[in-house]
Formats: sequence, C-alpha cells, structure tokens
Amino acid sequence: MARGKTVLRGEQYGGRGRLSLAGQAFVLQLVVLGLVIGIGAVLAVLDARHDSDVTTSREVTDVAVTVAQAPSTVEALHTPNPTALLQPVTERTRLETGMDFIVVMAPDRTRYTHTMPERIGQPFSGNIDRALAGETFTETFTGTLGPSIRAVTPVYDNGRIIALVSAGVTRARIGDQVGTQLPLILGVAAAGLAVAAAGSFLLSRRIRRQTHGLAPAELRTLYEQHDAVLHSIHEGLVVFGPTGERAEVVNDEARRLLDLPDGMVVRGDLPISMQRMSWGVVRDEMHVTTDRILLVNQDVVTWERRPIGTVITIRDHTELRTVMGELDSVRGFAESLRAQAHESANRLHTVITMVELGRYREAVEFATAELQLSQALIDRLLTSVGDPALAALLLGKVNQAAERGIELTITEDTALDSTAPLSAQETVTLVGNLIDNAIDAATEGADGWVEVTVRQQDSDHGCDPATAADPALAIELAAAFDAVRAENGDSALFVRVADSGPGMSAETFARAAERGYSTKADHQGLGLALVHRLVDRHDGVIGTERDPESAVTVTIPRKDAR
Repeated sequence: MARGKTVLRGEQYGGRGRLSLAGQAFVLQLVVLGLVIGIGAVLAVLDARHDSDVTTSREVTDVAVTVAQAPSTVEALHTPNPTALLQPVTERTRLETGMDFIVVMAPDRTRYTHTMPERIGQPFSGNIDRALAGETFTETFTGTLGPSIRAVTPVYDNGRIIALVSAGVTRARIGDQVGTQLPLILGVAAAGLAVAAAGSFLLSRRIRRQTHGLAPAELRTLYEQHDAVLHSIHEGLVVFGPTGERAEVVNDEARRLLDLPDGMVVRGDLPISMQRMSWGVVRDEMHVTTDRILLVNQDVVTWERRPIGTVITIRDHTELRTVMGELDSVRGFAESLRAQAHESANRLHTVITMVELGRYREAVEFATAELQLSQALIDRLLTSVGDPALAALLLGKVNQAAERGIELTITEDTALDSTAPLSAQETVTLVGNLIDNAIDAATEGADGWVEVTVRQQDSDHGCDPATAADPALAIELAAAFDAVRAENGDSALFVRVADSGPGMSAETFARAAERGYSTKADHQGLGLALVHRLVDRHDGVIGTERDPESAVTVTIPRKDAR
C-alpha cells in the first residue's frame, strides 16, 4: 500500500464463500427475465395458434360457401351420379385451397365426395342440424381424418335445400402451420433473453463496483460498524467523494470542531484555510479557527488503483498549543535568565579584575551603572504592570531581543492594572506573538529596534487613519471599535508593537490572518493567525501602520468596565 493512501479491498470485510449483492441481483434478474420471456413465448405460441384458428375458420367457411354456391354443384346434384361430376372438382379445389377435405352430402348425410374415395356413400360424421336450418357455421370436430375445424353450409335450389357442403382443415395441419412460426418465436425469445442477460450482467458489474463485491450481510455489518465507529471516535472525520465538493460522511466531532451546520456539508462550509488545502496527502498541518487550533491530516482513498475520495481527520490541539505557548514563554524567560547570568558573570569578572588592579572607584561605578539600568526596568514593570506573567514576558523579550542585536524598549506610558478581559495565557499569546514578529522584522536591517506599549485605553482606538497603511481600513476598524465601545464601555486593553522593519501592506496583513501564511519561508504562519482569532473572539480590533513607523495595534474592549 502506497504511503498516504488508503486502499479498500472487498476481502477484508468477510468470507468470499457468500454470493455478493451484485451476484444475487444478477441471478435473480436472470430467473425473473427467464420466466417473463418463457411466459411470453408460450403466450406468443398460443396467440399464433388462436390467430391460425381464426384464419382457418374464415378460410374453410369461404371455401364451403364458394363450392355450395357454384352453379356446377347444383347441376351435378340433379344428375343420376353426382359423385362422378363433383369428386374431380372438389379434389382440385381442395388441393388449390389447402383444405384437408371437401365433402358434398345429401340432406340425409350420404357423402357424394370425400378425400378418401372409399368413404363415398357413407354417412357424414358431424353436426348438420344448423345447416339444415339454413345456417352456415363452423365447429371443431373429430371426424374420420381426426380433429379438424370444419364449416358446413347448405346448397339451395329455388329456395330449397338440396344438399350440404362441408370443408375443413385438420388440427395436424394447423399445428404444422404454427410450427413454422415457432422457430421465429423461439429465436426472438432467445435474443431477448440474451440481451436481457447482457444488460443484467452489466448492471451487476456496476453494482459490484459500487458495493465493492460485498454480500448483503457484509454490507449490513459494515454499515453497523461504520455507524458505531463514527459516533465513538474522538477525532473529527470528514470524507469527500471523487469530486471533492460535497462531504459524504461527517461525524459529530467534526461538526463540533469546525462549527459545521446540520445536514449536507460542502467544502465551502470548512474554514478558509482548510478549503485551500491541497487534494493530496496532508500530514499534521495546523489550522486556526476562531476558537480552536486544529491538527489536520488528509489521505487519498483508492479502490483498484482509482481514487474515490479523500478522508480528513481533525484533532483539537487548542489546549496543547496553549500549554506549548506557555512553555515557550517560560523557555524564553529561562534563556533570558541564562543570558543574564552569563552576562553577569562577565561583569563580575570585570569588576574583580578592576579591584585587583586597584581601580576601586571605577569598579564601583561600572557595577552600579549596569545594576541601576536593569533594576530600574524591573522596578518600573513590576510597579506599572499588574500581571506577573506579562511583566516576566516583557523582561524576557528585552533580553531575547538583546541577544539578537535588537534594542527592545518598553514605553513609559506602559501601565496596566489587569489584563482583563484576557487571561494570562491569552495575554502571553497576544503580546508574545506580536513581539516575536516585530523582532523578526527588525533583524532585516541594521540598528534594529522594537518598541512595545501595553496599557489601559479610555478613548483612542489606537489606529490613526492619517498614518495607517490603508486609511479606509483604519477608518473601518475605528468605527468597529467605536460601536463595540458604545455597547460595552470606554475602557479597553491597548497593545502597540512598533519596529524598524518595512511593515506590511493592508493586503499582506489581511492574508496573515489566514493559517499558513508567513512572510518568512521557515515559519508556519500561526503567530498572526492566532492573534487575529484571539482578537475576533473578544470582539476587538487589530490594525497595522507603516508611516511614520511600522506598527501593529490591538484594542480589546473590557465588557465589564461600566
């Protein structure tokens, strides 16, 4: 099995001894079609025989009436020996018309003619009463030649019945006539059965492809297992068909994690970053939604080396990423302490050397100058910033920036009694990502610097349209914040991070809100995406400036400030 592809095989679902659904459908269709075509053939034979009987009845009547009405028949009946004149004529007529017999008889049944000459003079066997009453009729009767369809009609002379004429065809001859049609009927039936069998075979192949050759019991078991698994797994699962536009399977966890609507789900319902995923294999890709950080994997499902869809699995990594963010902050702070310890060791060695050289006054001045600068920053942050985690983060970032040759300053107006409405973890995520991005941008040029402001804001929304990269966007952001402030109060948490970098245009900044976008080739692009989602979650506004300096501003209203 190729890496990154899920291959389905029918054998994995059960024994092969059972007839598949396609096979059962094929056999059932053959039986039904065979019965239908067989019954149709029998009905066709019966219909042909009925039509033959109707045609024969009409023909024997016409022949009998023609002979009875012939003038030569009446003249021959008035002669002393009617047989001598009538027998040759009736035999010739019989052969020409295909009759099996033509009998001319006296009213008392005595035969004047017959196909078998030895029966001439013997009484006619059959019904003649209706003919003696003046009626021409047909009947099926078993006579001397066997079962036959015969017609009997009177012969008139001046209004008086002087004889009777009977013409008939045996059932054997009728059977022979029907038999000549039987090959055609059977041929049509066989052709119909062959066409029906071919159609059933093609249909069964289609059903087999669609059911992967599974038997009905296996399909039922597979469905039950499928339904149980979908509701029991703790990962989100979305399965798209060959087109990739409509989801064929969406479990409850996927709807919860992605905030999907009930009913049918299409690709457009997924978060924007997931809509833009490739159609191939995806491994452990991070996606950020408004409320969650998701780990997404995607595999291609194939059947008989043909792709039939994609399977997307989703895991919630929000808490894990939060913990990792805190760990990164602690690690950064630890690294800063390590750097400070290393730098302090260097200063201590310098001071000791000065003392050994007898330069006591210079040693004291060198030691106290560095201590005063560091202690002044620490004292100011601990006094003005009420959240210890934020103060530690800012101190750590100052040292981290210094290691990279960047001057990071905390503005004098940085003052905050509380990070509300943000939690300590959210504050670290917000400020830490903004500072990290600013440090990355400042390293692109010489004498890089970063300036950070975190304070409580009472009136200004923090985004000046006159200096913003996109004035229209800045006005829109300001109006949005004003609306939020009118509803929730004037107090807000304001964060501004400026740097010496080139800054981002409004379009680039908007793209940075999407998961995966980064201006650095070696970044995953989660930093600004996380910031945007956090700001949106708290109904805040975020903007960017490029003039007179590159800066990102965030304003988050305090809803309980009134």
